[in-house]
Amino acid sequence: MSTTEDIWHEYNMKLTSFIRSRVSEDVVNDLLQDVFVKIHTRIDSLKENTKLEIWLYQITRNTIIDHYRAKRPMEELPEWIEQPESDRGEIIRKELSSCLEPMVKELPNKYREAVQLSEIENKTQNEVAEMANISLSGAKSRVQRGRSLLKGMLHECCKLELSKNGQLIDYLKKSNGNDCCNNN
Repeated sequence: MSTTEDIWHEYNMKLTSFIRSRVSEDVVNDLLQDVFVKIHTRIDSLKENTKLEIWLYQITRNTIIDHYRAKRPMEELPEWIEQPESDRGEIIRKELSSCLEPMVKELPNKYREAVQLSEIENKTQNEVAEMANISLSGAKSRVQRGRSLLKGMLHECCKLELSKNGQLIDYLKKSNGNDCCNNN
């Protein structure tokens, strides 16, 4: 199990950035301290160390929400707070899925077919190889290359926030003129 000090060293900067992106600069340090007080007092409630980062960000989000509720009870909460936290991951997946669909169509034919079969139709890579009449290593290569191309396209249009374990936490559409996700 991690200690509060270990968590501070590993997550201090990440949580500071997360808080800074959601509140005014004058309260960032206060909220960070509140977060670490909560972490310290509740560290024993964390049952699985593998879920540490998700747990930390949940505490941080709740602390920010509490800040907005206490500071301006009559003012409308920011849009990102209004979504129920338990549904946020599902909402993000649905929104990004609608972005990925047109991106898949833009892939070169051999990669589009491999991604379509393996990721959308849930075929095994052996089945992809058979259907495309190529070797298993060729199918694996096409699927991986297709995923890589999609990842690049997604990073061009969105800034993704991932947990330490690679779990998608949040995303922000970039305003670079690329309209790949503007259909939402």
